[in-house]
Amino acid sequence: MFIKICGLRTAEDVDAAVAAGADAVGFVFAHSPRRVDAATARELAARAGDRVLTVGVFRGQPLEEVRELAAASGIRAVQLHGDEGAEYYEALRPEGYTLVRATAPAPEQPESCGALGEDLLLLDAPAPGAGKPWDWSDPRFVPPAGRWVLAGGLDAGNVGRAVRTLAPWGVDVSSGVEVRRGVKDPAMITEFVRAAREASAASA
Repeated sequence: MFIKICGLRTAEDVDAAVAAGADAVGFVFAHSPRRVDAATARELAARAGDRVLTVGVFRGQPLEEVRELAAASGIRAVQLHGDEGAEYYEALRPEGYTLVRATAPAPEQPESCGALGEDLLLLDAPAPGAGKPWDWSDPRFVPPAGRWVLAGGLDAGNVGRAVRTLAPWGVDVSSGVEVRRGVKDPAMITEFVRAAREASAASA
């Protein structure tokens, strides 16, 4: 089970995620109360160490801005969370990043990991970071094949059911481990990772 803790802004956030056993940490460069600058992200990414994938999250930003921020921050993965086309993935691929395509699912339009050249597909709620889940229990929803990550309104209380229901390759959380918008809680991070791991082990 791949677990990403997103929207981190402080050293305490990163330390808590790493200590809990998260596989990836996300830094938001798009407009958001969780937004960080490149210098802060570089310090936090270095703190995460080599074992943890460091992800920069972008939404509807020009390709050159994405490239500049990604390079300046030292992240190892780029998550595109808007209407970016295949040209973004083609341009970023030679630069060695793990590429993540984030989108809101529609039951009548099944998604496929790799459709635009991404390495990972992330299925999120229509309003990313708002803490409101999409209806992943909809019987019409067909989970994608391959490496896909479930996001959107997850927390320690529902991630187990989500994992047991959909068997995603990974899960992603941001608001579900916050005491208030943009402020993470170390104990909630630890509990989320534990709940996701336990559900994944039980489903294996």
